[in-house]
Amino acid sequence: MKVKSKLRLMDGHCYISSGRTAAFLAQRLVFLVLRLAMLLVILVTFYIFYHILSNGIGVISLEFITAMPRKGMTEGGILPAILGTFYITLITALAAFPVGVFTAIFLNEYARKNMFTRLVRLSIRNLAGVPSIVYGLFGVALFVRALALGTSILSAGLTLGLLTLPVTITASEEALKSVPDSYREGALALGATQWQAIRTNVLPSAVPGIMTGLILGLSRAAGETAPILFTGAAFYLPRLPSSLSSQFMALPYHLFILSTQHHAPDKVRPIAYGTALVLLLLVAAMNMTAIMIRARFRKAAARR
Repeated sequence: MKVKSKLRLMDGHCYISSGRTAAFLAQRLVFLVLRLAMLLVILVTFYIFYHILSNGIGVISLEFITAMPRKGMTEGGILPAILGTFYITLITALAAFPVGVFTAIFLNEYARKNMFTRLVRLSIRNLAGVPSIVYGLFGVALFVRALALGTSILSAGLTLGLLTLPVTITASEEALKSVPDSYREGALALGATQWQAIRTNVLPSAVPGIMTGLILGLSRAAGETAPILFTGAAFYLPRLPSSLSSQFMALPYHLFILSTQHHAPDKVRPIAYGTALVLLLLVAAMNMTAIMIRARFRKAAARR
């Protein structure tokens, strides 16, 4: 038996029937559950950050950031790991950004809506869920052996570029879809070509979403260990890489070795926490950069 929801006016006041009251209470309960879930996620995140911060802040110093590792990584700093992470992240951006954005432009603006394009989109989204170690093995087969790039910064960066590419394409395409069709139609009505409409009207409005997707992809790539484990990361290098064909140290692999494979785990545990803190701060800085870039482009789009 359904309870009809009615509004009753009595003595100048509005009273809600029992059916409406039940729906209102159910809505409040759902909102409460959602808020508790959000609070749980925030508390867990802050606890992890506090744990790493409290254990690693004592290690952070100018020497730790700028010095070379010494005595089997039990002393010194992590400068080679910081620069190695920066180099492969830069190569990842240079490899993934142009290909990802132009692929998204083609799929959203030029490609016909048929079975083939749907299959391509499905394949791209499936690639985003492939385990990173599979990309590492593919990078060994393609870049290290087939293209004879060797275990190097270039091989690792290109492998991470492949890892980041599906995320970049998906984020860029969604950003392009969010631009109203009136932007395209207005430019075409004024005599612009399709590419001119995309370049002058669509892309400036989609840049915030595109940049956000790119930075999120780079943040994931900066913390990956498995792909660089096979393609160029070294256990211990007390020197800076001399070229793109050199092996390198990286923060995630350095942290992995200190945490699980080192012969003196108790001695290097503070260094591991310091490395984790530096990696977290690096990823946080990249995310803050994405936020600032997105805010700037949004302001510029609002003034147009």
